[in-house]
Order: sequence, then C-alpha cells, then structure tokens
Amino acid sequence: MIARRDVLIAALSIVFTTVEAVAADPTAKAFLEAIYGAYKGKDSKGIPLATDADVRRYFEPKLAALIIKDRKDAKRRGEVGALDGDPFIDAQDWEIASVDITVRESAADKASATVSFVNIDKPTTVLLNLVKLKEGWRIAEITWDRKESLRGLLTKK
Repeated sequence: MIARRDVLIAALSIVFTTVEAVAADPTAKAFLEAIYGAYKGKDSKGIPLATDADVRRYFEPKLAALIIKDRKDAKRRGEVGALDGDPFIDAQDWEIASVDITVRESAADKASATVSFVNIDKPTTVLLNLVKLKEGWRIAEITWDRKESLRGLLTKK
C-alpha cells in the first residue's frame, strides 16, 4: 500500500524536476536580462568576452566563429580587431542606470529583441536576433543605432 509520505515525495520530485527544467531553459528575455543586468550601475563589470568559451556562451556558432577569427587575425597583425568595443552596448565605456528589453518570439526557437538604455547621457537602442540552440538562447545578430550589424562589421573587407 502506498503511504501518503510516498505520494508526497513523488509529487515533490515532479515539482522540483519541473522547476529545474525551467531554470535550465530560461526564456529569451531572461537570457537578455542576465546579459544587460551586468551593465547596470556605476561600477558594473559588463560581460567578459575574453575567451573563445565566453564568446560561444553568448553567440550562435557562426557568429561566434567570426568574432573569434577577427580577434585572432587582429592579434596576429598586432592590431585591434573590427570589433573594438563591447557589442552588447556598442561602446567601450558605460554608465547605465536602467535597461528596457522587449522580446518578440517569432517561433519556438527564434526571437527578436529591442534593448533601450541611456549610456553616459546618450540614448541607445540595440536590436538583437536570437536563436535557441540545445545549449540555450544565443545571439545570431546585433544591429546598433548606427545602422551597422555585428555580422556586417566582421565580414567587411
């Protein structure tokens, strides 16, 4: 005979498994909130993109490969790469108090987002295209106020 305790344990394990699955699979908005949250506040550190693994954590594989190649090619030439600022905010320095993020999911694995903020008294809007991979949400493209895209910047000759 099944005891109430066994039923309770089974129910709790289902609840915790569901919570763990949700936590492991954040929404596109939660992915972006985590990124842009790192830029808010006077002494914020932003998102480091110092290693190839860092880049792959935030960008889909083809865009990540372009960023990594640009960085390696520039280093070999003793230059700064085409991407000479922070791609998330289109700047080298920042002081951002708040961020507004709007996400529109166009399919279960695709979304677009508009991120707006004021950086050092300059209103800024960043457009992002996102894709959902087995690892989670990744950025497929960024377009900045200056009407240039990250992919376009990295593939310019």
